[in-house]
Amino acid sequence: MKQMNIGVVGCGNISGIYFENLTTVFLNTNVYACADLDAQKAQEAKDKWKIPHIMTLDEMLACKEIDLILNLTTPKSHFAICHEALLAGKHVYVEKPLSLTLEEGLKLKETALEKGLYLGGAPDTFLGAGISTCRKLIDDGFIGKPIGATAFMMCRGHESWHPDPEFYYEQGGGPMFDMGPYYLTALVDLLGEVSCVCGMNSKAFSQRTITSEKKYGKMIPVETDTHVCGLLKFQSGAAATIITSFDVVNHSLPRIEIYGTKGTLLVPDPNTFGGPVMLSTMDGGGFREIPLTHIYSENSRGLGISDMVNCILEGKRNKANCNLTLHVLEIMTAFKKSEDSQTYYLMQTKCPRPEPMSSDLVKGWV
Repeated sequence: MKQMNIGVVGCGNISGIYFENLTTVFLNTNVYACADLDAQKAQEAKDKWKIPHIMTLDEMLACKEIDLILNLTTPKSHFAICHEALLAGKHVYVEKPLSLTLEEGLKLKETALEKGLYLGGAPDTFLGAGISTCRKLIDDGFIGKPIGATAFMMCRGHESWHPDPEFYYEQGGGPMFDMGPYYLTALVDLLGEVSCVCGMNSKAFSQRTITSEKKYGKMIPVETDTHVCGLLKFQSGAAATIITSFDVVNHSLPRIEIYGTKGTLLVPDPNTFGGPVMLSTMDGGGFREIPLTHIYSENSRGLGISDMVNCILEGKRNKANCNLTLHVLEIMTAFKKSEDSQTYYLMQTKCPRPEPMSSDLVKGWV
């Protein structure tokens, strides 16, 4: 199987699972080099995952051996690094979100198209066994015609466990930009593109106190909304309610439920790749667990990159593509725009549902 050389920019918290999967699971990816502003982090990644080279970003972009840049930096750096990489002729895959503004996201897509390059990004959890099983159940008609959905991601915030939580509360942070991509990507994959958005947002605290060990006691300002409520109207006619929050101590609501004319589907945590998948139909038997129909139920971050590599080599459209990541970015920005204007926000971007994952894959292949 052909491989593609990847340069990884950013060796922070999320990078470990990418390095593990790209070096030991997926057969078409080869991590050629890594980069980080913290030289120690880059060296630790090189040593642990036996990466051949440590480079600066500029060195990566000039390196003819590197075909694809994986951008794992914090969100405020996503646009600049992705844009530089595309201008340098590299395919790009970026951690969520694609960027912080719709205008930046549109510019990235435009540049990728002009250069004839692939642009995609996280999350790729919707390609895992859990949501792929849900997609198959919907497509095969088990719940009839989908008419609506609910999605809830509510917690107390990240300052109690994350070593560097400041960026979660900066502009471009907050629960919608942090966790919203998982929920919205799953909903678009399952129900199709969104046509209209309504949003209402709030902020419970103007400051937060870090209680994780590294920066215990540090006060950080909260610059963004931390409780985001929204309504989504899908092109299909289905309607959904979503709440993402860093202000909720506890709750008893489902992560995602899909409602159809013949049944209800309880979707697993969209931040994971596995189950359980629960289905209730009109036979009156209540919810029952459905066996997973696909592989990749473990933490398979990098699956979207492996699919992208395969599609580049075969001239196909990758599943975690820029239409999807851009559509999700526009939805996230729409909640604030809707509230500010006190009107419904009409979506500009279009997003065909990604092709479903095959159910006959062997681990390591896409």
